[in-house]
Amino acid sequence: MVLEDGTIYEGEAFGAAKTVVGEVVFNTSLTGYQEIITDPSYRGQMVCMTLTHVGNTGVNAEDVESDQPQVTAFIVREVSPVVSNWRANATLHEYLARHGIPGISEVDTRALTRRIRDKGVLHAALCTDGSHSAEELLELARAWEGLDGRDLVQEVTCAEPYNWVDGTRIEWTPVPAGRNLGSISSAAVTDESKPLVVAYDFGVKQNILRRLTSHGLRVTVVPASTPASEVLAMQPDGIFLSNGPGDPAGVPYAAAAVRELLDTGIPTFGICLGHQIIGLALGARTYKLKFGHHGGNQPVSDIDATNVQITAQNHNYAVDEETLPPNAIVTHRNLNDGTVEGLRLTDRPVFCVQYHPEASPGPHDADLLFARFAEMVKQHRK
Repeated sequence: MVLEDGTIYEGEAFGAAKTVVGEVVFNTSLTGYQEIITDPSYRGQMVCMTLTHVGNTGVNAEDVESDQPQVTAFIVREVSPVVSNWRANATLHEYLARHGIPGISEVDTRALTRRIRDKGVLHAALCTDGSHSAEELLELARAWEGLDGRDLVQEVTCAEPYNWVDGTRIEWTPVPAGRNLGSISSAAVTDESKPLVVAYDFGVKQNILRRLTSHGLRVTVVPASTPASEVLAMQPDGIFLSNGPGDPAGVPYAAAAVRELLDTGIPTFGICLGHQIIGLALGARTYKLKFGHHGGNQPVSDIDATNVQITAQNHNYAVDEETLPPNAIVTHRNLNDGTVEGLRLTDRPVFCVQYHPEASPGPHDADLLFARFAEMVKQHRK
């Protein structure tokens, strides 16, 4: 692997044998590598894990956040040669190889993390099939266009609207390693006595949808480019704006639709990219952080509650506080760098957070936000 600054990292290949180019970020989570690699917010990025030993629990059918790995490449210090988990149906190597994602191990991930911390996010080219020299990889890394301004959402959003049904069933039964437990579909969520939330899919994680339905909400998921008029025709009781990959400035159509929806007074909740899109819809600007926030140990001050939450985060952009309108109040702030982590509007039932209250992986300190949104939706319906 060669960074755009010329730094070379050699290691052992696993996963798919190919050459890729992407943006390198580091993740400080100690668990949940399967959720991380299947999180659509990582589209276009090579993820370096600061955790030294990865892969010991294999991969299973229940812990995915989307239907395939989303990372461009996976960088680790050591891949476990042994898988020990009753739900595992594949090794990390097998799973990545099946989906065409390369990985590299035996890398000094501490040195790579420090380089990104000091220099900022870097482009890199990774070759695991021996087809390129270090010099050629350097040229590829330096020539790559990057993620700024690109619309990555269209690569991960759904093709058409659907009603969310959590199709996973987990039964604790000791089974032979490698057996696929499969899944079973529950009854469709069509109970019209439950409030309807329309969720924009900018790259939504499955556990977010689980948390919404767990609070008694029906959820219909719509593609990212759905016009506001089509959403309003569904007569929603609430609107949810999901997480997603890349630069929020690359999806101006989303901000335009949200701008219309905010004026309706329908309760609205945004997470991660959804938070940034609300900022853009309000006329604020966003900017790129030096190396982003990626991991499950980000401290956030809840200004209204006067407490601190440890949060899971995955983003490279933030809302510029100086450009917010007077009716947008900062409710949460990152204690590491002071960036905006949450907003609410004083004149409409709208709030959003930059972090991930559903975790997956990470702490559940902020899970109460789903209950707060559900209560707003139910009150609005009355």
